[in-house]
Amino acid sequence: MLRRLVIAALAAFSVTACAGAQSAERYDVIIANGAVYDGSGAAPVQADVGIRGDRIAAIGNLAGVPAARRIDARGMAVAPGFINMLSWSTESLIEDGRSQSDIRQGVTLEVMGEGWSMGPINEAMRADMIRQQSYIRFDPTWTTLGQYLDHLVERGVSTNVASYVGATTVRVHEIGEADRPPTPEELARMQELVRQAMREGALGVGSSLIYAPAFYAKTDELIALVAAAREFNGGYISHIRSEGDHYLEALDELIAISRATGARAQVYHLKPAGEANWDLSEAGIARLNAARAEGLDVTADVYTYLAGATGLDAAMPPWVQEGGHDAWVARLRDPAIRARVLAEMRAPAVGWESLYQLTRGPEDVILIGFRNPELRGYTGQTLAQVAAARGTSPEDTIIDLVIADNSRVDTAYVLMSEENLERNLRWPYTMLGSDAGSMAPEGAFLQFNAHPRAYGNVARFLGRYVRERRLMPLEEAIRRLTSLPAQSIAIRERGLLRAGYYADVVVFDPATIADHATFAEPHVYSTGVRDVFVNGVQVLRDGEHTGAKPGRVVRGPGWTGHRN
Repeated sequence: MLRRLVIAALAAFSVTACAGAQSAERYDVIIANGAVYDGSGAAPVQADVGIRGDRIAAIGNLAGVPAARRIDARGMAVAPGFINMLSWSTESLIEDGRSQSDIRQGVTLEVMGEGWSMGPINEAMRADMIRQQSYIRFDPTWTTLGQYLDHLVERGVSTNVASYVGATTVRVHEIGEADRPPTPEELARMQELVRQAMREGALGVGSSLIYAPAFYAKTDELIALVAAAREFNGGYISHIRSEGDHYLEALDELIAISRATGARAQVYHLKPAGEANWDLSEAGIARLNAARAEGLDVTADVYTYLAGATGLDAAMPPWVQEGGHDAWVARLRDPAIRARVLAEMRAPAVGWESLYQLTRGPEDVILIGFRNPELRGYTGQTLAQVAAARGTSPEDTIIDLVIADNSRVDTAYVLMSEENLERNLRWPYTMLGSDAGSMAPEGAFLQFNAHPRAYGNVARFLGRYVRERRLMPLEEAIRRLTSLPAQSIAIRERGLLRAGYYADVVVFDPATIADHATFAEPHVYSTGVRDVFVNGVQVLRDGEHTGAKPGRVVRGPGWTGHRN
């Protein structure tokens, strides 16, 4: 019945579209003969998509209607541009604005801000940002989040960009990296920084609560920040406080923040981590369903891999990291402090979460990125291999590498269950987020081994989990990549193929789309996406990048400027 209604509506619309088009200016592009998935979850219809300027002008039978270019999409799916709900392209887009690894998977919007955002920053934060740079070097000339996003677009980016403001960022801005609550005056200033970011177009507040110094924030502090964002209809999105032994309690905290503020809330990379916690998955979904039944707008995003990636800091207690990176490394050089850290790394973690302890052992810890050229020979090896080569315990090796590299050392941890990943993908309110930068197999990016999700997250979802595993129909999968995330971040006129909406459009082959990146060979593009348009401009043509950079800042609901 729904399919007949959709076909009838499109047929009626196409008559009007064609009649108007014959007497009006022609279209810039017509994507013809494709299976059109509008992003709503409705079944596809055979139709043409007309683009004029940066907008979709018509959808229907546009045969014979004049156009500057006509693209034959016969046998292809035509969908709205995909939204990456957890992008770490904050620096990779400065290095290379083409956003190659994501564009080639159909991603047209990068959503950033997992706890840390590129603004607001003060002079001390700016200096620290420069000091911590590794493969990618840049001068942060901005001070606010809005200025950073504008900076990306001024340099030129192929994807659209958007961001949450980081709860960690506003905390560091006002109180540095100390393990203490803010004073009332400091908290008021933090709230005002959130309001400023919301006026500049931030989507809400993002947190990442297992890491220092984000770990130091208590629930009441987060509620205050999210309440400030909620004044502008902003949301809350969080790497929750525990994905291990206290997974359910961490979900409860996110739900409590949503309940206290009325804000939309999303769980970053929903997963119970560590084999001992895998049986918490169903209970976690039940908690989220109960929250939704209560009327709270609670959602989640995932990446389609069993290994997460962060740093070796996630294997050490947060207290040793207080004060920032330099203070952390200095403490690790102190023999007495080192002995205490080693003891806590080996004992069951109490009051903090060790990703190392959530793995099955050092063979499930993969070292993927070093700053120090002398250590880069370890790239791609497991902690077990490196510890054996150095003749030190895994825990000593972790500390030694952090000191020698003078960095957190990019690291992947194998933590998740395939059964749980599929369960979380099936949940109707789950979206996709790569938790990675968008890069290319060239230049600075080849100096480290990326997590394969940087090149394959969306393609793996559509290929392995939708086509092969049949977790959901393709139209539902496209909804998870388009209209559902657009609704969750409260943006307008994107996420659907609809006349008047921005022309972010993907043409791909559902029968062949596939990921190819692995931990052994991570810098390998996915295949199966043929054409991509961003704001009406073709960025990918026949699988190759055109060099176009038409990306814009997509502003959140509190923006006080003009329309996007």
